[in-house]
Amino acid sequence: MNNVLLPTSLVGSYAQPDWLIDRKKLAGRFPPRVRAQELWRVAPEFLDEAQDDATLLAIRDQERAGLDIITDGEQRRESYSNRFATALEGVDIDNPGIALDRSGHPNPVPRIVGKIRRKQPVELRDVEFLRANTNRPIKITVPGPFTMSQQAQNDFYKDEQEMVLDYAAAVNAEIKDLFAAGADVVQIDEPYMQARPEKARQYGLRGLNAALDGITGTTAIHICFGYAAIIHVRPSGYSHSCPSWLRRR
Repeated sequence: MNNVLLPTSLVGSYAQPDWLIDRKKLAGRFPPRVRAQELWRVAPEFLDEAQDDATLLAIRDQERAGLDIITDGEQRRESYSNRFATALEGVDIDNPGIALDRSGHPNPVPRIVGKIRRKQPVELRDVEFLRANTNRPIKITVPGPFTMSQQAQNDFYKDEQEMVLDYAAAVNAEIKDLFAAGADVVQIDEPYMQARPEKARQYGLRGLNAALDGITGTTAIHICFGYAAIIHVRPSGYSHSCPSWLRRR
């Protein structure tokens, strides 16, 4: 990868097969912030195996396309953020809260009822499976601390910055485990940095830096302007723009 001037990779997600996920249900809602098990077409007892099969298809498609850095295509996720965000301690997933999404509409979100902590690795097996099934450099994505804080109802913290920093500690621990498992690049998704720039300046950037503290591997920061079909107020001539920045340590 170091010999490639502009290494190519998926930004994150890759289309999941129709036999795996119900596209009509997914298209009829904003990307879920809480768990949405009803989207899966496969019975729960077979879901892990089906997601592995879909991940293998995504890997082979990327290899055939000649991409330099391979991802798992986020085949095991209902959205880019909800799988990690709902796996943390301090989150009540049985009684969701409400927060405004980027289009200004209320959306069910995780409700914060205690101190946010990472109980255990969330995406460790994802990296191990990806590493075992390709000999190319691999990348895995995690949601950023600021974005997760904006996709939650805060019923615990008096200070939003404290909440972001606790999210950052969870992300930092996850990233270290992902590199230890064989990831070549870890990407942090922070689209709400663009959507809510004032809060991002106040404490979002501090949270991002805390998430990267002590990280020695190559990281990418992904900032997205939103889904063009949903976010209608956007720069002139814009269709869908998702810039990412690569950082090597």
